[in-house]
Amino acid sequence: MGDSVDLTQWQHVFEGLMSRVAGRFSRVEPRRRARAFVLGLLADLPRKNCWTIAEHAGDTSSAGMQHLLSRASWDADQVRDDLRDFVVDNLGDENPVLVVDETGDLKKGIATVGVQRQYTGTAGRIENSQVAVYLVYATSAGHAAIDPEGFPRTPVPVHTARLEPGDRLLVHSDGVTEGRDADGRPFGEDRFVDAVVRATADGLPVPEALRRLMRLVTAQQGDRLRDDATALLTARHPADLAGRRPHRGGRGIADALPGKPRGTTERTAPP
Repeated sequence: MGDSVDLTQWQHVFEGLMSRVAGRFSRVEPRRRARAFVLGLLADLPRKNCWTIAEHAGDTSSAGMQHLLSRASWDADQVRDDLRDFVVDNLGDENPVLVVDETGDLKKGIATVGVQRQYTGTAGRIENSQVAVYLVYATSAGHAAIDPEGFPRTPVPVHTARLEPGDRLLVHSDGVTEGRDADGRPFGEDRFVDAVVRATADGLPVPEALRRLMRLVTAQQGDRLRDDATALLTARHPADLAGRRPHRGGRGIADALPGKPRGTTERTAPP
């Protein structure tokens, strides 16, 4: 006979946990999507991946869930620590037991975190596999995994490129491409790239190109940004300009732009 669950109490505890980790997400959209993602993991789905979890959450595509796991800004280490504190607060007693378990999974590809050729007890030899060490906190009240950090630290890919005079570099936050209109449609990467390419092709200087881009972003959201939307656009100047030292008083290249009042900085978004 299985144990029964008080759904009202479960919902209360779940919302308490999500409230505890809410501050680890820099934007509201990833925070809400993380909640939906966890509910999808807990749901009785025949298969669990970004597509099935997105469908369970009512999304029309898996892009949002994939963005949460690959590009969104949130602190996974602090979420892990918050979860550990939450487990101890709810299950703690005077005689807890820490259970250490090494688990190996054989993999065919390289797209899973921590995958590499290594020894795993699952196969009894060196194989392409994922090996993790889990730490479980157990008491008479229950048990829960509190530290799934057992994957090897794989190198972070670093991309380098040499910029030529006239080349531009654009950095933006998620709020630019993930900002949605009243019907829930995101601004999107394609439209973002198209706007930048068109502004460059029109020969617009950096400040005006950025103004045009941010006007499109704010118009997408009904002229009212609902989340952080930051963009930084910079250009590689010729050596005679890039090599100048700033004048006293903090003047430099930015202050030398045509029509730029001395001592001011360019805004990256309309007020």
